[in-house]
Amino acid sequence: MKNLLSKMLDGEYLSRQEMHDILVNITKEKYPTVQIAALLTGLQMRGIAVDELLGFRDGILETGVPAILDAERYIDIVGTGGDQKNTFNISTCACLVVAGAGYKVAKHGNYAATSVSGASNVIEEHGVKFTNDLSQLNRSINECNFTYLHAPLFARAMKFVAPIRKEISFPTIFNLLGPIVNPSQPKCQLLGVATLDQMRLYNAVYQKLGVDYGLENSIDGYDEISLTGNFKITTNNYERIFSPADLKMPVAKAEELYGGQTKEDAVKIFDNVLANKATEAQKNVVIANAAYAIQVLEAGKKDILECCDMARESIESGKALACFKKYVEINS
Repeated sequence: MKNLLSKMLDGEYLSRQEMHDILVNITKEKYPTVQIAALLTGLQMRGIAVDELLGFRDGILETGVPAILDAERYIDIVGTGGDQKNTFNISTCACLVVAGAGYKVAKHGNYAATSVSGASNVIEEHGVKFTNDLSQLNRSINECNFTYLHAPLFARAMKFVAPIRKEISFPTIFNLLGPIVNPSQPKCQLLGVATLDQMRLYNAVYQKLGVDYGLENSIDGYDEISLTGNFKITTNNYERIFSPADLKMPVAKAEELYGGQTKEDAVKIFDNVLANKATEAQKNVVIANAAYAIQVLEAGKKDILECCDMARESIESGKALACFKKYVEINS
């Protein structure tokens, strides 16, 4: 580690293999905590390279619990977090809408970090018991098009750095890893990012991974499509700025996307969206995010307005809600 730290101080970048080895050695407790803290600080101050991020990803997947799903093509929809907007569970709602539209979804998530309620919070509140049992995970994705991978059950390496991350308090490379360490390694990903710098980083990451992807960022800082203004989409096929009008939707107000002050507030909004009882703004923002996920799954072959129609039909027909009810039944 001393040699690697010296290399960083000389302005050099670490290789993908070096970063992989560091992560594996962290799980073997080979380094003093002060050296790990120095590494994380140095990376954050200098800026993280694509191969450095991929090396840590490789190590987390290698030392974790794999989730080999019996499904050929499915998607994960997730945001990086950190936008400090405290929106309701838009990505999780969108996952169920995509499932209701007939596509398979393997959502990777955790408890809340920067908002009142994370994906794990809102799902657990419905009585779901999280598992890493493969037969259960496969039963879910095949019977209701949706399965949920609760991150702490899979990424074993994270427990070794949790105390250090808590002590140094600022964001580190580990904050960037969540969206790319889904243990089932989906071939499709829709990722919301909080900044355009993050969009450039993940664009390069996904190109190296060879997956079908969509990256989304609202120009006013949301790590998802908020419909509060223009938003940028980058995929394998195009890079473009859209407006809500391009989706034939009105501009939303920030307060209309608020996730509430408690987990109970968040659960109520989540349930209302799936039951087609949400406000127009809440419903539209979920439809928009689900639509771009469908477009990624279709490898860009469907027009975004057609994808919006499919997402809307999933909610209004009750199919999205039916998928979630079946999921809860299987996993309670």
